[in-house]
Amino acid sequence: MTLLRLRPEKSPNSELEQLEKKSHKDLSVEDFEGKQVPCIGFEGRKFDEILNRIEGKPLSVDTNLNILQDGLGHVFVEINLTFSSGNINEKILVNANENLEFFQSLAQSTMIAIASVNHPEKIFMIQLPKPERAIEALEIIENGLSGR
Repeated sequence: MTLLRLRPEKSPNSELEQLEKKSHKDLSVEDFEGKQVPCIGFEGRKFDEILNRIEGKPLSVDTNLNILQDGLGHVFVEINLTFSSGNINEKILVNANENLEFFQSLAQSTMIAIASVNHPEKIFMIQLPKPERAIEALEIIENGLSGR
């Protein structure tokens, strides 16, 4: 987990606006066997490409959360998913101001799902290798959102 500070540029909102534009929009919290699990949606082709590259292979997924905040209550989290097979490294930028429930469920379930937005029945579950880091990240996010 890495904590980064947003830097003001010529316009104080320029970096913030860029992050908002780059933020992933297909996020949800889904019920999986009674657990609330955060889910990242990918377009069908992208999701299928990921599954095809890892299918039938022994696999682990390293999950890192890089937290960016400005001290004024704006928090973004870059989720890095690095798959041990298939040479896959996905970076998903999330606006934590709009998706706090996503990170709360991540800390509680210690799992994250990726799914096809075109075929929601296609889902791939990832168990976090270091669950305590999701709890630590949630604390940092909540503190950052309060502007501390």
